[in-house]
Amino acid sequence: MLTVADIMTETVTTISSGATVADAIELMQQQQICALLVERRCQDMPFGMVTERDIVYTVVARGHDPAKVLVQDIMRQPCISLAPDLTLQAASQVLSDTGVQRAPVVQDGQLLGIISVTDILMRGMPVLALSH
Repeated sequence: MLTVADIMTETVTTISSGATVADAIELMQQQQICALLVERRCQDMPFGMVTERDIVYTVVARGHDPAKVLVQDIMRQPCISLAPDLTLQAASQVLSDTGVQRAPVVQDGQLLGIISVTDILMRGMPVLALSH
């Protein structure tokens, strides 16, 4: 049975909570990604998450200047995290129950990667051959 560790993305793009939303937009455009993990201010704090949806809904739609809004003002924190040994079914259930699209994979306080609903669908689901 596949686990979170089997399909997670190990390279995670992070940003400081004190960065501007303009910095976040630039980083997302450079990396061609739709979410950034917000670094913890200290080891015992949870990670945060900022997504393109957060930026569009809370900054752009309200007419705020992305250069004057900080990531910490719009990020979701705490964001849920998943253990690497969690089954994909269990991970899917957690994502469903919380209504989030992606979550960092953390073990013993160490960031190992990130997993998304897209990862589960594209990498975790076997392709079923349809016979006609």
